[in-house]
Amino acid sequence: MRRKWMALLMALSLAVGSAGTYAGMKWAEDHEAGFALDVAGVPKKKGSGPADSARLERVSQAYDLIVSQYVEKVEKDALVEGAIQGMLAKLDDPYSVYMDKKTAQQFNESLESSFEGIGAEVGMEDGKIVIVAPFKNSPAEKAGLKPHDRILKVDGKRVDGLDLYQTTVMIRGKKGTIVKIEVERKNVKDPFIVKVKRDQIPLETVFSDVKKVDGKQIGYIEVTSFAEETAADFKKQLKALEEKGISGLAIDVRGNPGGLLVSVEAILRELVSGEKPFVQIEKRNGKRDQYFSTLKKGKSYPIVVLVDKGSASASEILAGALQEAEGYPLIGETTFGKGTVQQAFPIDDGGNIKLTLFKWLTPDGNWIHRKGIKPDVKVEQPIIFSAHPITSEEALKVDMNNEQVKNAQVILEGLGYHPGRTDGYFSSGTVRSVKAFQQQARLQPTGKIDAKTASALEAAALKERKNEKNDLQLRTALRLLAK
Repeated sequence: MRRKWMALLMALSLAVGSAGTYAGMKWAEDHEAGFALDVAGVPKKKGSGPADSARLERVSQAYDLIVSQYVEKVEKDALVEGAIQGMLAKLDDPYSVYMDKKTAQQFNESLESSFEGIGAEVGMEDGKIVIVAPFKNSPAEKAGLKPHDRILKVDGKRVDGLDLYQTTVMIRGKKGTIVKIEVERKNVKDPFIVKVKRDQIPLETVFSDVKKVDGKQIGYIEVTSFAEETAADFKKQLKALEEKGISGLAIDVRGNPGGLLVSVEAILRELVSGEKPFVQIEKRNGKRDQYFSTLKKGKSYPIVVLVDKGSASASEILAGALQEAEGYPLIGETTFGKGTVQQAFPIDDGGNIKLTLFKWLTPDGNWIHRKGIKPDVKVEQPIIFSAHPITSEEALKVDMNNEQVKNAQVILEGLGYHPGRTDGYFSSGTVRSVKAFQQQARLQPTGKIDAKTASALEAAALKERKNEKNDLQLRTALRLLAK
């Protein structure tokens, strides 16, 4: 069952999941104690004392009273599930949730087929359901969803009062179908709808390359999430890079929402020496367990780590360990800020409770929950990276003044067409810029932004974001390693 749930949480992560560092599978190398093994081995407490029995009797009395006396007939199972959800809600912890039998079955069924969804991690921030990060090249990324987007509605239905799993069920669906997600975004005045076409989400999580900078060969490894095979793939690709004679390494966990503790632990044991713990686990009694690598010394070449606000959970464990235990600099933006560990426990009705059991701390004992990890070198991306989708149902034209015009102006500015302003007013300068773009894109130069022009603008913006020449964070990392 534990292995099944490890795979299940991985599936959630790959196809819209619960943002959370999850402990669920025994570490493969049993001869060496690991923190993933320890936190997964929490025994299930059985029985209760007299005081607990007396408290539960009050619950039983309320149940019997409602079942026998309430003005309308009630569903008994619904009352029990409501009681469980009520206890978890009292914890005020968005990562401790209850999955009923139906919800658990839906996710179990997804393990027996290909993973299909939008490719984004869903989490909680200040009590609100948000996008933690879209995965690389996923439908969510292509549609324009961004970290910290607050989800308001899914296909017109509000998600207020729903937990992460219930929201995930609404978002998931068959490949080729469309889901409409209404989001609220910081610095955008009005909520807007993002249409995402569901697709099959690939399981590949590690991508590597050699970048040539000033005559030097710099290794580059991107880790998009921490799944079951991530550590093995990382080791294999790192070895291949080292055989090519790299003089430095950039590890990219931007937009990586986390995943399995076992994977990040195995990677850290390849990179971090044993002078400091690479992570600390704090229990409810305040006791801290420290975990060390057996590596004598770190790598002979310099390493930098790329992070952003979409780097969460297990990604932050890796970033914090490399920063504090080995002194490797972080480059980019402050990370998401999730410093807790969850484990799923099956209950008798076929459902499951995923409960927060521990805090995890950096090598120096810092708890980054809701704060994130600050980079050593802060680098903001060009304006094109902050462009929002154009979601207006009507064509945008001269003298309009709204958020959609502003979104289009930001894209035009980022593409080098310089509308002269990015405040949302559709000026004559904006008309000229739109016409210039339309001519370049072989569209009728009307100066209006209709559906075709909006689609072409967003496609051009995505292409520019994929162009490494525009990735200032990566360029900064490579320059630093080439020195």
